[in-house]
Amino acid sequence: MKVLNEKIGADYAMYHADCVEGVSGLPDESVGFSVFSPPFASLYTYSNSDRDMGNSKDDGAFDVHFQFLVKELYRVLKAGRLVSFHCMNLPTSKAHHGFIGIRDFRGDLIRMFEKEGFIFHSEVCIWKDPVTAMQRTKALGLLHKTIRNDSSMSRQGIPDYLVTMRKPGKNPEPIAHTHEEFPVELWQQYASPVWMDVNPSDTLTFREARDEEDERHICALQLPVIERALKLWSNPGDVVLSPFGGIGSEGYVSLQMGRKYIGFELKESYWKVACKNLESAKASMGDMFAEVA
Repeated sequence: MKVLNEKIGADYAMYHADCVEGVSGLPDESVGFSVFSPPFASLYTYSNSDRDMGNSKDDGAFDVHFQFLVKELYRVLKAGRLVSFHCMNLPTSKAHHGFIGIRDFRGDLIRMFEKEGFIFHSEVCIWKDPVTAMQRTKALGLLHKTIRNDSSMSRQGIPDYLVTMRKPGKNPEPIAHTHEEFPVELWQQYASPVWMDVNPSDTLTFREARDEEDERHICALQLPVIERALKLWSNPGDVVLSPFGGIGSEGYVSLQMGRKYIGFELKESYWKVACKNLESAKASMGDMFAEVA
């Protein structure tokens, strides 16, 4: 496995590396679950590295690059197990695309996974406040003045999705739950096709991960979304993989929930903060056990 740096701890490994090269070095069917938020094609630039998928010259270049990762994810995932990815459909612009509209990025990702043999298992829509989006992006379709001028250009806000793909085959280790740990009321909440209760600010802090003069966007995945995915689709002790480790959000929750974690991150400043967050997760587990004792 080609890595720039690594941090190996109790129940986790965090690699400063290109995720395609890194995941290709993992054994076949060694991963119990994978959850991550991929780069949103070329919408945001996360680093200056040529290997950064966010630096793709266009959507087609991103698709080609990402397909290599999907192929490796299929190989390393156990039969009958799942991959969950966080995404959103992407706004288009006249400057880059020649028109104002929306790209079906969610559907493009699903089709890339299906191409490698995955089954489209499920998805949940995560509500986002259109007022917040309007204030942040000034998108023409969300502005009130567009309603007044020509509402043919008005549109709804763009939600997030958690899409889950399944590798064919029988799961050799069923993911079972007791009634006490997963009561009917909780299942009804998780089974809802729209999660209205996810606080967009419930994420690991990312201030330390920003380089000086860094104006690039971080799409942090909310911790409750990770927690629900892990509870539904992994067992304690499973290896959880995040090819886009970022600041370690998926690993942080995985360790706190008794899973093992493997993460890859190409940007050094994010990788360093991820290592700190993973150590913090392990330390908090130790404190919790001390309180119980």
